[in-house]
Amino acid sequence: MHNLGLTRSVRRATHALHTPDAFIRTQLPGMSKAAAIVHASPALGAAFTQYTAEMDAGGSLGDCPYQRFVFVLEGSVEVLAGPAQALLGKHEYAYLSEGENHEVIAREPSRLAVIEKAYQPIKGVAAPEPFSSSEGKVQAQPLMGDPDLLVRSLLPDSMAFDFVVNTMTYQPGAALSMVEVHVMEHGLLMLEGGGIYRLDDEWYPVAAGDFIWMGPYCPQWFGAIGKTPAKYLIYKDWNRHPLGQQR
Repeated sequence: MHNLGLTRSVRRATHALHTPDAFIRTQLPGMSKAAAIVHASPALGAAFTQYTAEMDAGGSLGDCPYQRFVFVLEGSVEVLAGPAQALLGKHEYAYLSEGENHEVIAREPSRLAVIEKAYQPIKGVAAPEPFSSSEGKVQAQPLMGDPDLLVRSLLPDSMAFDFVVNTMTYQPGAALSMVEVHVMEHGLLMLEGGGIYRLDDEWYPVAAGDFIWMGPYCPQWFGAIGKTPAKYLIYKDWNRHPLGQQR
């Protein structure tokens, strides 16, 4: 049925909501037997790129000159980085350093959340090395003491990293304890459940499969609605001075 021009997707100066009914697939340089749904990029106002990669068996992302973080949403992929090799299944992930030659190859039809960002070095701090892990191996921590809102930090707490990626899980009815306003930007992919997101002075119903970009200083708040937990994967820039590269 024709949707008569209706969509929940919006683009504003401070934020954007990208919903599955509006997804367009494209092939990025180096991709083979794969397509990308680009959710956020500098064209939107973001300082990073995030996309969902849909891969056939044997498909490849191709190399990347920037840092790359891949999180398996469905299926399984093999990651080759130098002498290291890892087979990743659902909710497993890998961090790949800038300048590190690597391959990400699907062993079956797969979907990945992919984040790419130019690395911001700090004098005297070595850049991080590639590694892989699983969300299930990360200890969940209650946010601000709320046991119904659990955070898992997927990257190490180290100044070597200039961004973080977390999963956040809300029990039905749980919500952020405050409206947040901060210098960091976010890329957020809803994984499960749904709820209401406040972005700037607007309120949006969101559900699994939706993507949200939040620019710096955008007022933001989320509350979970429904009978099942709500969960999302969230990126933010971190550990760097707002003026940019430090001397």
